[in-house]
Amino acid sequence: MICYAVIDTNVLVSAMLSSKDDTATVQVVSRMLRGEIIPLYSNVIVQEYRKVLCRPKFGFAVELVNYLIAAVEKYGILVDPSSSGVALPDMKDVPFYEVVLEKRTEDAFLVTGNIKHFPNDPFIVTPRELLNILDQKTTK
Repeated sequence: MICYAVIDTNVLVSAMLSSKDDTATVQVVSRMLRGEIIPLYSNVIVQEYRKVLCRPKFGFAVELVNYLIAAVEKYGILVDPSSSGVALPDMKDVPFYEVVLEKRTEDAFLVTGNIKHFPNDPFIVTPRELLNILDQKTTK
């Protein structure tokens, strides 16, 4: 089963920091790289990815950051979302929410480690919840 997902920056950071291959965030990124999850992104989201992933405190190799962003752009779908006018606790989350709203006619999710920063919508899920959704749809 293939699904579409806006991947919050915190999911990428968590995956890159993890030393375990079986964590939900690592599995989400792996499934994206295998084509099971089609990333949805905007130019603003890519800028956010680059800005955060290149922070010195993380110490991520520039080549790894470039590889991950290139994979999102190569295998994903660039979305130019309409303004929703929504106000979220962290306004930097608005671009992620607007991209998923733009693609809600499809099987699209926003996957984040910060559920509380978004409205209580069924399409806003944690990495583990997204994996469960994918696994349930694969067995049906």
